[in-house]
Amino acid sequence: MLWLLVLTGAAVLTVAVAAVGSLLRSDRRRPGLLPRRPSGVPDPLLTLEVQIRLGEVARELQSVADDPEVYGRAHHWRAAQGAYDALLLEACRLGGVPVVDAPLQADARIADDERLRAELELSARGWSW
Repeated sequence: MLWLLVLTGAAVLTVAVAAVGSLLRSDRRRPGLLPRRPSGVPDPLLTLEVQIRLGEVARELQSVADDPEVYGRAHHWRAAQGAYDALLLEACRLGGVPVVDAPLQADARIADDERLRAELELSARGWSW
């Protein structure tokens, strides 16, 4: 008897998932039912994620710079700086700050003056990390 209940529940769940999926697909074609973000406006959750990650990597850079006892300090600093630069470029793209759209190489870094300009531009646009 229990197997009949489980089978019925699975069937009802499958039909419900199919119905909701169909409803969502059909609602996208009707204006006004699903709120849409204007084109060119970044996803706010993605923006928040990048801000949080920027803050974490900035704290990591600071802790490596402040602690002379870190094993492999130069390696850690280069790795953290590369991650920070990549996140900074992503933040600039999300924030609408013009940047050179070249991918970073493993050994390439953003110049200090360009990094400062990007940080100031993002701060002026309300970003904080």
